[in-house]
Amino acid sequence: MEEQLVMILKEKGWHITFAESCTAGLASARLVNVPDASSVLDVGFITYADEAKVKYLEVNPDTIKEYGVVSEEVAAQMCAGAAKAMDAEIGVGITGIAGPTGGTDKKPVGMVCFGIYIKGSIKTWTQQFGNIGRNQVRNASVDFIYEKLLESL
Repeated sequence: MEEQLVMILKEKGWHITFAESCTAGLASARLVNVPDASSVLDVGFITYADEAKVKYLEVNPDTIKEYGVVSEEVAAQMCAGAAKAMDAEIGVGITGIAGPTGGTDKKPVGMVCFGIYIKGSIKTWTQQFGNIGRNQVRNASVDFIYEKLLESL
């Protein structure tokens, strides 16, 4: 999937930036597995702490307070903020609960929220991967966002 994404972005002359929380750079790293990924990726943000999301991605603290950091609303602000910060055509936001702790009844372990910004338009999703293990949630999240990126392009 990442090879396809690099090829499409190169053809369009577009750039992508990732804003990752629970995946901690895994989505960016997967793209960099592709030769010449540097032609489409300049920067990836790992904003694990709420304060980093606010400082670097311009996530509104009131949005975090109202919806929680694991929400489509925050994912939307993350992807838009990342794209804006880097003047990129595409921004990706990923925030979730990889586990094994941190879940609640409303937001269980394995819940991940995603946002994709493409040239001013934002789409968001929430996916429940279940309590399948921390690294499995992270890998499933990257697979999911790559599928959505390819569908969206």
